[in-house]
Amino acid sequence: MSRNALPKLYPITDLRLSGLPHAEQVARLSRGGASLIQLREKNLSPREFYREAEQALLVARERGARIIINDRVDIALALGADGVHLGQEDLDAESARRLLGEAAIIGFSTHNIEQAIEAARHPLDYLAIGPIFNTTSKENPDPEIGLATLRRVRDALPRALPLVAIGGITRTNARAALEAGADAVAVIGDLLGGDASLIASRIREFLEILN
Repeated sequence: MSRNALPKLYPITDLRLSGLPHAEQVARLSRGGASLIQLREKNLSPREFYREAEQALLVARERGARIIINDRVDIALALGADGVHLGQEDLDAESARRLLGEAAIIGFSTHNIEQAIEAARHPLDYLAIGPIFNTTSKENPDPEIGLATLRRVRDALPRALPLVAIGGITRTNARAALEAGADAVAVIGDLLGGDASLIASRIREFLEILN
């Protein structure tokens, strides 16, 4: 799979929401068919997250899944992860590219059309835009932007730059996000919330809806 060939479903791990170590989340997500997974951790220390990510990456390698590290370029570099996802306050894309190399997948979060247009000028492999809908998986989220703004962002960006919709994505509205111009949807709550034994089956449901 080429660097820019994002799958339509992009799960993101959450230790508090799922109650599972990141490695176990990766195991269940990949068992359901996820091939690209972002490790997101806002509450552990850098050392603790490193250890969690190390184990998760071992599981991913066994299962043929790719791992993107949220925010922490240093951890992605140290572990040889497949890439990093950067936020508005993180290291700039140019520096991340120099550190991680041309083969790394580098994504970037945006929350409005102005941020998206500016981000598209940088050496990124995909842009995330959101929250599309109301989300409860992030503390102090930005205002939801809706499907209309998602369409405007898609129209304003180069077609070659994949666009990931994030924020409040569920099995009910995921297809609408693709129809509004997203190339992929990032999902947390509708995969990891509730009964953790259903994570793999939820992945399969999403894939059936999106494909």
